[in-house]
Amino acid sequence: MAVEAIAQPAKPLKFTVEEAPEWTALFKRTDGWFGGDGIFSIPLDGVEHPAGKKTGGKAEKKTLFVFSDSMIGGIKDGKLLPGAKMIHNSTALLSGSEPSKEQLQFFWTNMDTAHAESIFVPKTPQTGPSDYYWLGDGFVNQALDNAIFIFGYRVKQVGDGAFGFEEVGNTLIKIDAKQGQPVAAYQQKDTPFYWGKQAANGNSDEIGSFGAGILVNTKKSGVEKGDQYVYIYGVKGKAKHLLVARVLPKDFENYSKWMFWDGIKWNPDMQSSAAVTEGVSNELSVSALPNGKFALVFQEMGLSRHISMRIGRSPVGPFGPAIRLWDCSAALTGKSYFPYNAKAHPSLSKPGELLISYNINSFEFFKDLETDPQLYRPRFIRVKFEE
Repeated sequence: MAVEAIAQPAKPLKFTVEEAPEWTALFKRTDGWFGGDGIFSIPLDGVEHPAGKKTGGKAEKKTLFVFSDSMIGGIKDGKLLPGAKMIHNSTALLSGSEPSKEQLQFFWTNMDTAHAESIFVPKTPQTGPSDYYWLGDGFVNQALDNAIFIFGYRVKQVGDGAFGFEEVGNTLIKIDAKQGQPVAAYQQKDTPFYWGKQAANGNSDEIGSFGAGILVNTKKSGVEKGDQYVYIYGVKGKAKHLLVARVLPKDFENYSKWMFWDGIKWNPDMQSSAAVTEGVSNELSVSALPNGKFALVFQEMGLSRHISMRIGRSPVGPFGPAIRLWDCSAALTGKSYFPYNAKAHPSLSKPGELLISYNINSFEFFKDLETDPQLYRPRFIRVKFEE
């Protein structure tokens, strides 16, 4: 379907949107990993944007995918085999930039179904006895020996059902560039980039933290005119306000160097953070476009059937009105199904395009998994920008 986006004074941005079935099929599996949400992509060469893709004799590109809750087991004749298990996070490694099943390998701790465990387990000073990680966005920090940094939200169960959990803290996971897969060793450090109930005056509707999306706005990452900062996006509260922090890559681990957009200027006080827009999803993306603008991609209000995009003049906006890119209704084949957490994957996109994923889940997850065991996996669309 053709869509005309926000008209800029010089030249309107025009594009079309279509399904990307080859990427959707890549994650339709029947053995080992067969479902998960999250799916953030981290290019291991640090080149985040299509314009910066390396060619001509360079090492084959590799992309690390990180998933949160993941299903490990088997499917036969469309039915879930006994012994399937949910773990709280997993990874996958894709060699090359094409959606080839032969080039994609999944990882978890112990690497078998019967003993499968999460790769990342919280063990920081602030970790509670039943906490686990829901993973946020990550990137390769070319200023710090190409270490991989991933945000981990510490979560604990507080009830049953699809939303019977609560975020209780924010952690930064650091992986040495020499680590193989599955990751066997990593550092983890609590961060102050979290609004808990205490900071929200006891109101659980105002909980939030940073790590929902990362924009590496540097020349090395592929942004020719980038300002050399890493932008970290946070989501706060029931209204899903979008907040923005930034820091130089070399200072990423020095929390005192982080600055927060207060609506007018950069401020060292996180509590001064001002919403640049609202109604976003808890996982999202902000990507540099060839015309110098920035595309914020998200699921409207987190769970709606619409994937939307806002165009910003800078990494903090101002962002224009929401442009609906895609209606996910066709993927909602069960009455309890819902879509969520749309985001772009610029490092896997071809020049002039933006590959976007979204997830499918169910309010009656384990019941629906018995009859549709492949429901819980990402789907993909692509935006093609016109010249």
